[in-house]
Amino acid sequence: MIARYSARLGGWALLIGLALPRWAAAADVAPAKQPPAPAAKAAKPHVPAAQPPKAVDDDYEMCKLLIDTIDQVERNYVTKVSRRELIEAAIRGMMSKLDPYSGYISPRELGRFRASMESEFGGIGVQVAIEGDQLRIISPMCGTPAYRAGLLAGDRILEIDGRSTDGLTLDEDIGKLKGEEGKPVTLTVIHPGKRDREKISLVRQRIHLETVLGDRRKADGGWDFMLDPKQGIGYVRLTVFSRDTATRLRTVLSTLRAQKLRGLILDLRFDPGGLLDAAVEVCNLFVSSGRIVSTKGRNCPERIWFARKEGTFEGFPMAVLVNHYSASASEIVAACLQDHKRAVIIGQRTWGKGSVQNLIDLENGKSALKLTTASYQRPSGKNIHRFPDSKLSDEWGVMPDQGFEIKLGDEEMLKLLEDRRRRDIVMPAGRSGQAAKTQPPATAKSGSSAKDAGTRHAGPAVVDRQLQAAVGYLSRELAKAP
Repeated sequence: MIARYSARLGGWALLIGLALPRWAAAADVAPAKQPPAPAAKAAKPHVPAAQPPKAVDDDYEMCKLLIDTIDQVERNYVTKVSRRELIEAAIRGMMSKLDPYSGYISPRELGRFRASMESEFGGIGVQVAIEGDQLRIISPMCGTPAYRAGLLAGDRILEIDGRSTDGLTLDEDIGKLKGEEGKPVTLTVIHPGKRDREKISLVRQRIHLETVLGDRRKADGGWDFMLDPKQGIGYVRLTVFSRDTATRLRTVLSTLRAQKLRGLILDLRFDPGGLLDAAVEVCNLFVSSGRIVSTKGRNCPERIWFARKEGTFEGFPMAVLVNHYSASASEIVAACLQDHKRAVIIGQRTWGKGSVQNLIDLENGKSALKLTTASYQRPSGKNIHRFPDSKLSDEWGVMPDQGFEIKLGDEEMLKLLEDRRRRDIVMPAGRSGQAAKTQPPATAKSGSSAKDAGTRHAGPAVVDRQLQAAVGYLSRELAKAP
């Protein structure tokens, strides 16, 4: 069979030979002629030849079906299609049956993908995911073209440069958003709670992520991390977990400690995640012993990360803010601090992205598979990942502590995001005669003082109820101290 098939398909037979080497020789190659056996007085009972297992036979038929299909398209389709296009389309078809985080990375996409892993790439500065078969923004990154243009967490991206995002994989969508610096891109979006489409044009730039932020800018454009100097309450916001996040956070914590830090708010809202190692390092800044996180997969051994006491920041209460757009590495940190009772969790249930992706080289490193191979487990052993068929009553994500669930409606979240976007932007000194300043939100109000309203924050202050709850919790805890 293989000989005849090989003559017709040429190189395609190699795929069968490589994929099915163990049984092809036994099942499909005719045995050589043997000399006649000597006459026997009695015939021996017939023993049927061993047959390949049915599962293996099914594997062969499936491979044959794939190769037959590619062969027919390559030879008979109305226009010429290259063999590589067909193979890559078949691989992408396979990946589409898996979760949204698995995908094929072609040779032309691999360099761009590796650059993005280093937290520096050409793009618009937005984190996206597929939710309900729609491309949705998890969060724009502070100081990027997307942020300045007014793109918001929860925005649905319907088109990229006039092409619909329907039917595209997450990696294909991301590939279209990224590109050469200075090149324009136009998005068609619908904001949360709105019905009308809006076209937004942006110019790509080199994106270097600023991952550790405060609540407000100082006069020099840097961040002020002391939210309430009188009570000694610090505030740190993580936008993504990159290679230098833990190092930068350690520096900030050291500065706050020198300023007599007594309580800390860690804001992980709208943080889509990032590197597992970065999440582990952040946890290790606050937890001195015990399990941080573990991973377990169908075909890989369990791996466990444990905390180390050296360099840990302890001795003060903490509150962690999360919402529906806190995902992946954010959930690892929130779950770890919650399970170790190191912090109280305030806000809304998190996204539920608790899967591990491995990059598997293909073609000697020319292309790759990004494949989900394991899932995260909290220190308590509970599940984080929200599977496609998960229900609200199932165990996934990170839930706020009892009494600290504070849900924000679409309109309230939009006002909060818009106010936050205005306050995060570094304004040129010439715009108002000096760098923009904001007053500390003594009652956890996000907004400017009346003095600054005309230069930086038009409109009334916006109350951040989740932040307000965190300040209230820490104030009560600090009041208990002798």
